[in-house]
Amino acid sequence: MKYLKFGNLREPISVIGIGCMRIAGMSSDELDRYVRVSLEHGINFFDHADIYASGKSEEIFGDLLSKDPALRNRMFLQSKCAIHDSMYDFSKEYILKSVDGILKRLQTTHLDSLLLHRPDALMEPEEVAEAFHILKDSGKVLNFGVSNMNRFQMEFLENKLSDGLAVNQLQMSIAHTPLIDAGINVNMMSDAAIMRDAGTLEYCRMKDAVIQTWSPLQKGFFGGTFIGSEEYKDLNAALNALAEKYHVTSDAVAYAWLLRFPAKMQVIIGTTNPDRIKNAAKAAEIELTRSEWYELYRAAGNKLP
Repeated sequence: MKYLKFGNLREPISVIGIGCMRIAGMSSDELDRYVRVSLEHGINFFDHADIYASGKSEEIFGDLLSKDPALRNRMFLQSKCAIHDSMYDFSKEYILKSVDGILKRLQTTHLDSLLLHRPDALMEPEEVAEAFHILKDSGKVLNFGVSNMNRFQMEFLENKLSDGLAVNQLQMSIAHTPLIDAGINVNMMSDAAIMRDAGTLEYCRMKDAVIQTWSPLQKGFFGGTFIGSEEYKDLNAALNALAEKYHVTSDAVAYAWLLRFPAKMQVIIGTTNPDRIKNAAKAAEIELTRSEWYELYRAAGNKLP
């Protein structure tokens, strides 16, 4: 496993993180194995959100930690807040209330990271800064970040924060590359050249912020996986060839493609299958060549200018 420096944490985090959105239906034994397999393979980062199964995902994870408190010292916990009642809410009161609920459900004293879950059009940076200050001073949250924000939204918020944002969680996969496309197609008269995010990847690199990729096997916005999809025959052929070369599965190559991007990349996987967790861990040991990275990018249907 490879690891990254994350915000002000003393210990590094694994470049593969576990997304806990789908764990609510697991039994206690299944969850125990799920967590222990992750840790045994060097994956020490677990990503939650207060809306996952209306808090149930955090609750059952907290039950596991209460049964074996020593597990908490072996992992980093992140959660997200701001989505409720079909809206986004960055108000100070809601952020503080949300964190108290998250900590109670997870049965822990603190979060290693808290993300604001999608942008709030009515965001008041001063309010967010005040909430973050209270949470940090109380020891309830050690680091802060955002999800799905562009460069200027991050900068606008950071202008009022005493510390920078440690992370931006963004949708990204070989079959979902708008964050990359515009940078490759600068000054071209094509849809791929449209700058939709104001250079978010470059901004995160300049600010040393971790880029967490969610839905790393999805095509489009929750359009299903591209692994094995007839829609992506060329991509799957290329993935399978590289999987054979590196003695891994095709999904591990897809994760390695994301990790090859020269930033502080972390792939958040959403599987609840322990065997797939083991496969994902192997992605950290692969470094695709430049030609292999571009081969996969083109195989996904992207054209170079």
